[in-house]
Amino acid sequence: MTIGITCYPTFGGSGVVATELGKALAARGHTVHFIAYALPLRLEHVAENLYFHEVRVNTYPLFEYPPYALALASKMIDVVKHEGLDLLHVHYAIPHATSAVLARQILESSGHDVPVVTTLHGTDITIVGKDPSFKPVVEHAIDASDGVTAVSDWLRRETCSSFDISQEIEVIPNFIDTERFQRHPKDHFKRAIAPDGEKLLVHVSNFRKVKRATDVVEVFSRLHESGVWPEGHPKHGQPGGVKLLMVGDGPDRAASEVRAREAGVWNDVRFIGKQEPVEEILSIADLFLMPSASETFGLAALEAMACGVPVVSSDIGGLPELNLDGVTGFLRPLADVDGMTEASRRILTDPELHARMARAARERAVSEFELDQIVPQYEAHYQRVMDARTVTA
Repeated sequence: MTIGITCYPTFGGSGVVATELGKALAARGHTVHFIAYALPLRLEHVAENLYFHEVRVNTYPLFEYPPYALALASKMIDVVKHEGLDLLHVHYAIPHATSAVLARQILESSGHDVPVVTTLHGTDITIVGKDPSFKPVVEHAIDASDGVTAVSDWLRRETCSSFDISQEIEVIPNFIDTERFQRHPKDHFKRAIAPDGEKLLVHVSNFRKVKRATDVVEVFSRLHESGVWPEGHPKHGQPGGVKLLMVGDGPDRAASEVRAREAGVWNDVRFIGKQEPVEEILSIADLFLMPSASETFGLAALEAMACGVPVVSSDIGGLPELNLDGVTGFLRPLADVDGMTEASRRILTDPELHARMARAARERAVSEFELDQIVPQYEAHYQRVMDARTVTA
C-alpha cells in the first residue's frame, strides 16, 4: 500500500504519533510519503520506502496571510498523481482534512480516486473546532472523510456530542515502541543530577498554559519543603530529598522558572529544554507529573509508563483511559495541587508501592499500547476504507 501522511512536524503529540506511524508502516513494507511544511522532528532520515515532500507557500503582496491550506492541497494532488498514492491519511482536522478533501475532489475530476482518512487528536476538536468560525468547516471535513479515527474514546464522545456529524469514528489509541521506550541503565546520569540519592520527578511538555507546568513546580516545592528522604538516610526528616527535571519549552516556561525561584527550590530544578532521546531522561525518573487541563490521550505519560515510571496526573480527558488510578499511578482532580502532592509523596516514600506501580505501568504500556498491536488496526482501517470506496465507485 502507498500512503500519504500529513501532520504538523512539531514536538506535539499528533506530529509524533503520525511520524512514528509512518515509520512503522514503512517497516512493515508499505511505501509512505510525508507531506508537510517541514521534515517531521522524529523522521530522522528517509529510506527506500519512506519519502518527504515539502509544502512551500509562495507569498504575494495580495495575501495578508499565506494560503497554506491551498498549497497543501496542491502538493497532495501532485504527490497522488506522480507517486500513485492509494490513500491520504491526515492528522488534525484543520487544515489537513479540509485540504485532503479538496484535493480528493479535484483529483476525481481527472480520473484519480484516493480515499481520505482523518485522525482526530484533540485540540482540533476541543479548541479550534468549537470556534464558531471553524465549526462548519470541521463538520464538513469529518463527514467528507472516508474514514475517521480518534485517539481515545473520550475524544470520540466529545466529537459526537459537539458536532452534527453522521460519520462513524473508530477509536485507535496512540501507541509506543516499547523496545525503544524502556528503562535503560543510566545510573551514572542519575548520580550526576541526584548525587545524594534524591528522588527524581520529571515533567515533559510544550509548556503551553494548558499543561499547567507551574502546578508541577508547586507540587515539587511542597514535597521539597517537607522532605522525602527515606528512613535511615542522614537527612531523614529534613527538607529536600527530591529533584525536578522540566523537559521542553514554550510560553509558560518563564512563569515556571519564576515560581521555582519564589519557592526557593531553584537549585534543585533543572529546565533542560527540548530533548531527544527523551527515553534516556525517563529511564532515571522516579515519578512523572502531568497536571494538564486538557489531555486527549497523554502520549508523554505513556512514554514514561513504558520506561517503568509511575504517573500522577489530572483526571481529565483521555487520561483515565491510560493512567489507571491506584494501579499505574494516581489520578487527581484538575488543579488539586494538594492531592497531587500527597499522591506523589505516597509513591516516593513507599518503595513497595513504587515498585508495584512501576511494574504495572510498564506492563500496561506493553500489553495495551505496543506499536505492533496498534499499527495493524490502522492497516485494517485503511483496507476497510479502500474496499468501501471501491464498492461505491
